[in-house]
Amino acid sequence: MKRIFDVILSVIGIIILSPFYIIVSLLIWSDSKGGILYKQERVGLNGRIFKVFKFRTMRPDSFSKGALTVGSRDPRITSIGYYLRKYKLDELPQLFNVLFGEMSFVGPRPEVKKYTDLYNDEQKKVLSVLPGITDYASIKFRNENDLLSASDTPERLYIEQIMPEKLDLNMKYIKDNNVFKDIKIIFDTFYTIIKH
Repeated sequence: MKRIFDVILSVIGIIILSPFYIIVSLLIWSDSKGGILYKQERVGLNGRIFKVFKFRTMRPDSFSKGALTVGSRDPRITSIGYYLRKYKLDELPQLFNVLFGEMSFVGPRPEVKKYTDLYNDEQKKVLSVLPGITDYASIKFRNENDLLSASDTPERLYIEQIMPEKLDLNMKYIKDNNVFKDIKIIFDTFYTIIKH
């Protein structure tokens, strides 16, 4: 049932948002050099590597300067990218990841291999379900970039504090999830974005 829900909702979303995709693509193209989409390798179901789609919000080759984005005003972020990130609009191309069966609407956010390699055996259970566009951790850590920017050692903060908390929330989701809870998490995500 979850897969049917994902397919129907992703198709509807892609159709409705197609004019928006075109507008955002033109804005990105006119704002800075580089492609419209950013594709990054992430770890998905059962440890399988896939490419997550996002609207490009950073300048070319930014990932080579670090995997973490530190603060909403990270100098690597483009002008239009700032607003796309602020309202989580850069995540919308992931509807195609959902349609292709690589992601779900709700599930643990897919992580880069650099960090999944640090998971202990218990934490690796989060890889037993499809990753999602949103989850409990996305809601709780909506201001993650600001938390990182306030730290003198952002990567250490992420690895030692933020990531373990995210994984605990992911485990909570895995132990008790259904379509109705997914719908609630989706609405809670929209509410959090609008509220802030």
